[in-house]
Amino acid sequence: MKLKNIFTTLLFLIILTVFQQSMAQTNYANVKVDDLTDTQIRQLMQRAESIGYNDAQLEQMAAAQGMKAEEIQKLRLRVEKIRKQDGTTSGTAQSNNTSNSDGEESDDRSRTAVKINRDSTKNTDRNKKTNNKDYSQSQTNIFEGLKPKIFGKELFASTNLTFEPNLRMATPKGYVIGPDDELLVDLSGDNEASYKLKVSPDGIIRLQYVGNIAIGGLTIEQAISKIRSSLASTYPSLRTGRTTVAVNLGNIRTIKITLVGEVVKPGSYSLSSLSTVFNALNASGGPNENGSFRKIQVIRGNKAAATIDVYDFLLNGVQKGNIRLQDQDVINIPVYDKRVEVSGEVKRPALFEVVSGESLADVLRFAGGFSTEAYSSNIKVLQNTNRERKIIDVSSTQFNSYTPQNGDKFIVDTILDRFANKVQIEGAVFRPGMYSLEDGATLKGLITKADGLKEDAFLNRGYINRLNFDNTASLISFDVAKIISGAQADIPLQREDKVTISSLFDLRDEYKLSIQGEVRQPGTFEYADNISVEALIQMAGGFKEGATPSRIEISRRVKTADTAGKTLRTAEIFTLSVDRNLKIEGPTFVLQPFDIVSVRNSEGYSVQKQIKLEGEVLYPGVYTITNKDERISDVIKRAGGLTSYAYAEGASLKRPGAEKVNPTDKNAINNKEEEEKKYLNLKRAQEAGTKDTLSAEIEQKLIQSDLVGINLERIIEKPLGKYDLIVEDGDIIRVPRTLQTVRITGEVLNPNSIVYLPGKSLRQYINGAGGFTSNARKGGTYIKYANGSAAAVSKFLFFSNYPVVKPGAEILVPKRAERERLTAQSWIGIGTAVASLGAIIVSLLR
Repeated sequence: MKLKNIFTTLLFLIILTVFQQSMAQTNYANVKVDDLTDTQIRQLMQRAESIGYNDAQLEQMAAAQGMKAEEIQKLRLRVEKIRKQDGTTSGTAQSNNTSNSDGEESDDRSRTAVKINRDSTKNTDRNKKTNNKDYSQSQTNIFEGLKPKIFGKELFASTNLTFEPNLRMATPKGYVIGPDDELLVDLSGDNEASYKLKVSPDGIIRLQYVGNIAIGGLTIEQAISKIRSSLASTYPSLRTGRTTVAVNLGNIRTIKITLVGEVVKPGSYSLSSLSTVFNALNASGGPNENGSFRKIQVIRGNKAAATIDVYDFLLNGVQKGNIRLQDQDVINIPVYDKRVEVSGEVKRPALFEVVSGESLADVLRFAGGFSTEAYSSNIKVLQNTNRERKIIDVSSTQFNSYTPQNGDKFIVDTILDRFANKVQIEGAVFRPGMYSLEDGATLKGLITKADGLKEDAFLNRGYINRLNFDNTASLISFDVAKIISGAQADIPLQREDKVTISSLFDLRDEYKLSIQGEVRQPGTFEYADNISVEALIQMAGGFKEGATPSRIEISRRVKTADTAGKTLRTAEIFTLSVDRNLKIEGPTFVLQPFDIVSVRNSEGYSVQKQIKLEGEVLYPGVYTITNKDERISDVIKRAGGLTSYAYAEGASLKRPGAEKVNPTDKNAINNKEEEEKKYLNLKRAQEAGTKDTLSAEIEQKLIQSDLVGINLERIIEKPLGKYDLIVEDGDIIRVPRTLQTVRITGEVLNPNSIVYLPGKSLRQYINGAGGFTSNARKGGTYIKYANGSAAAVSKFLFFSNYPVVKPGAEILVPKRAERERLTAQSWIGIGTAVASLGAIIVSLLR
């Protein structure tokens, strides 16, 4: 266990080192635990517990992500405080308990892991980077929420939103043609011609039969007009309209854009000439931690061509200022001026950038507004001054006038977890639950709101649980009946009052009646007033055929016993008779709660009992026992006697136990197959020499399920003798054919069946099976005959007396009990003890 703990610690330190390297860019040094809400701390604890981290490991991960030591100490105190409030235990204790209780399982997993590592080293190396990445990602998720997100940053970091320009769109009319653009000029009508022309670096295209045309710097609309006028001198039909010309943009050129300032990846980028500002921002990763999202400038010809506010797109979907870029444009992202944080009960907590002229109401709009549980009447503001921090309370009337300052943190608290006007009623009313506390509300009015009392309401007493002004509890009792009737003054209700009106059934034991014996459905039934014996018998399905209605016994609890008397009664007994058809005739015996009704069996009534004859009789089958003293010989005689092939000496009787003949529970599941397996295993255990370890109950079941040894030859020769047993219900008598083999099982070299030969001894049969094994207990060898009887090997002085082997017998050789081998330490201990004993004897002799 100690070695396992050391291995676990080393593994954690290695993973921690890898994590520190992978999270070098993530810095939580500026996180202040005092500014975190209890909800954020609970989320942090839940994420740590979800991946199996205890409190100590959580602190180590916080230090690995750059959190200061004093903040870690505050985090520890906050976690302990929340655990006390919630009544939860520390993750360390849970981890220790788990490791102690599952030590063996953990060792097995460790051994399995070592084996897998030896067999799949290549796969482990291949997946190491992926595992480290997943592990680092899980640690990042632990502290997610402690460091606020910058609103809009995920826009340009998302892989699902690329802002790729649509290259299959129609050529925009305002598109400016430049070098490397390709124009497609098509003539149709009287003149048919097509030209694919590339704009030269000087902005000129050369058109056949026309010459050079300068179109660089012109829009596509201007270029089409100039090309048409130039072609008109060569193709006069253009003026009459019999020839038309179409000019389209083919392959578009690549332009170079430069991004400077607070960019994630500043530098020059080659983009499509159809690209906009958002395309360039997406390619560069957008603004960095200090970059502005509200004042992004496009510089063209050393002048500001446009200013983009990304919030217009994020909040309203409007791409205001997202102009098409031109070659050599510069995008400048300045440092933000003011940035504030909104946390707590808002729909979108994050860091928001604020420009001049915006108020707290605008910031709340950026955050999506309040959540459903927000305390919107007042917002706390944590503000940084030139010297220290201060708190400002901003009421809802000041949201439009308060001007946020750089670094402000707005905290929106949750509403109180309480009701301003709640009262509650429960118990024996028709509509229990919570109700509003109105002005002048009283106890009687609350009962009326709950649709009144139920019929089973306890009218003598009710009570009100009330909170005092110091939040201590008090209890006010009242008479329910008097409050309803107006005989007692009504009680004014207060906030958080809880009224309880009990039911009669809640204040007493559940009344039951029991019936047993010769009824069709004995059991326990609900008590009802004026219930009679006949009614209870009817509820139990009526009499069985063998029931006697003239002797029904009712036992009743004694409530007024004389404890000082010498003869203390424990129950009161009533015996009566009822009509067998349960007719209503005259006065009936009325039962009381907890009475037990017993219906007896009529004398002389008996159900049929049957036995089964199998094997070599003339008429095998099932036979009904005709009288109580019918014997085996009588049944054999009724079956016509034995056939000529019958082996009477091997006849057997199988008699089930009492619980199998008369099962107590008719609905019990029949586990016959499972029980037979138990008996078989028990039988093998007996044969192996471990009988002493068996419980008496299971051994008794084995005896009940086994054969009864009978001597059918003597039974037939001398009926009604001591061997002629009285048959019982469920008996199975089997008369086999003449048997010709002997089976040898147990600790022999070759267990099998051998042909029976008269006069052959038991030792000869064992030799025929290969002889004893080294583990055989020879003195325990015994024979089990076909009729179920058995005989064992006995000894007289130095001579062994072997029983006679008969056809169909089974020779069983049990296993010798295993002995524990003595180890070297045991031999040393024995030697030391003998030497010590010898030294003592020598000392005594001297």
